Amino acid sequence: MSEKILIIDDEQDIADLLEVYLKNENYIVYKFYCATDAMSCIESGDIDLAILDIMLPDMNGFSLCQLIRKKYTYPIIMLTAKIEETDKITGLTLGADDYVTKPFRPLEVVARVKAQLRRYKKYSPGIITEKIPSELSYNKLCLNVQTHECLLDGEPVSLTPTEFSILHVLLSSAGNVVSIEELFHAVWKDEYYSKNSSTITVHIRHLREKLNDTSDTPQYIKTIWGVGYKI
Repeated sequence: MSEKILIIDDEQDIADLLEVYLKNENYIVYKFYCATDAMSCIESGDIDLAILDIMLPDMNGFSLCQLIRKKYTYPIIMLTAKIEETDKITGLTLGADDYVTKPFRPLEVVARVKAQLRRYKKYSPGIITEKIPSELSYNKLCLNVQTHECLLDGEPVSLTPTEFSILHVLLSSAGNVVSIEELFHAVWKDEYYSKNSSTITVHIRHLREKLNDTSDTPQYIKTIWGVGYKI
């Protein structure tokens, strides 16, 4: 079955161009030029990945990302015409999995869509091999790889696909340090992430917030300065 991609961008030329490239890859594309028109599509839940522009006429992409994250965990890629690092960090902090700065090459967006969907589908039920433990735990934290569920002291924790992947890598190596380079390779597998350590830092911070953890007195994710992270 073809994955369903949601595009929301008020720059019609960009939205139309992305639609063409994604349809050429056999994706089903739902395209909208404003958030209001896309709401019924979002609420249907029948989406595998969303591409959101930050600057929309009726709602900014950050607010829309937050709205989606209240209910859904599918990957979100933000489009931004701004180059400020704070905008990128804001998007990641609010639950986005990736960002692309305009102007961009459509093929780069397609590559990132494929990378996000690979990771998202990897942790879906039915494709985990028997060699991989279906459940990983540490202290009061439990991660079920087959059901894509995270529990903290018995209570569910809503994680984005990227957050789930990072936590899965760290729990799989519990007790050992995982370098930032190893995390990038295991989670993204894409060269364009190799020099952007701020991306992983933001995701780790967001994970800590969801786990009621802190960098000063960590119960779960510990920073090993100059090396990486460990559980």
